[in-house]
Amino acid sequence: MTVAHLFAGQGSQRVGMGAELLATYPNLVRQADDALGYSVADLCLNGPAERLADTRFTQPAIYVVDALAYLDAVRRTGVIPDVVAGHSLGEYAALFASGAFDFRTGLEIVARRAAFMADAGPGTMAAVIGLDESTVRDVLAAEGGDVDLANLNAPDQIVVSGGAEDVRRVSKALTAQAATVVPLPVSGAFHSRGMRPAAERFGHFLNGYVFGRLKIPVIANATAQPYGDHEIRDLLCRQLWSPVRWTDTVYHLLTLPDPDLREIGPGNVLTGLTRRIRAAREAAPASS
Repeated sequence: MTVAHLFAGQGSQRVGMGAELLATYPNLVRQADDALGYSVADLCLNGPAERLADTRFTQPAIYVVDALAYLDAVRRTGVIPDVVAGHSLGEYAALFASGAFDFRTGLEIVARRAAFMADAGPGTMAAVIGLDESTVRDVLAAEGGDVDLANLNAPDQIVVSGGAEDVRRVSKALTAQAATVVPLPVSGAFHSRGMRPAAERFGHFLNGYVFGRLKIPVIANATAQPYGDHEIRDLLCRQLWSPVRWTDTVYHLLTLPDPDLREIGPGNVLTGLTRRIRAAREAAPASS
């Protein structure tokens, strides 16, 4: 069996998340409070929802819950995963699990990432359900404007990202193709060309860190392949402006011997995506 831990990203937050974990690991919670300058437990447990949905606060909160959930899963089961991956922000918990950095260092990096992304300027994202990647690409090319593929979440679930007016125009064209288009409650054009300035600033910040050698393979969002030993800085910067290749990531994991994919962190979004990706993969030979 190949045990894979999958870490949730932004969008999985909810008021009340991580209650038992935050109570179980008070020393790490104190480290988080000291690093952030506010109570992460109060944020997670009491919100308010508007503050928890603010990128500057969402990302540190989810990282803390993801990291504690990983430590708790290993403590309870005694099983260290054979491979790890995380959806966007969740990749930082995966790197923590693999030994790239300690808990507090990872949180410091995530907090600065969140600030850079929040400062990148206005934009929006929309989920496109019912069309494949090729069709969505064709529509984006026909419509023009600054809209990019942001998340390749499942074969029939793609997220687009860009300027608000461009995304609205593209959404109409996608709806005309029989897609369901759902605007996402975000304030930025994440994983798009609009994040390149933030990625440049983030890269300069990351130059101040030395990363540990990875003890567990980590599948990178940007490539859907394992990180190389010296790729952490470059791939984390690239992740800000390039698509999250989640479908290909899960495809990669499903090729491993007897894969057991386990979602770690708040919610079950990744479990649902894994189910859809697995079903599409199993149906593909019959349709070819």
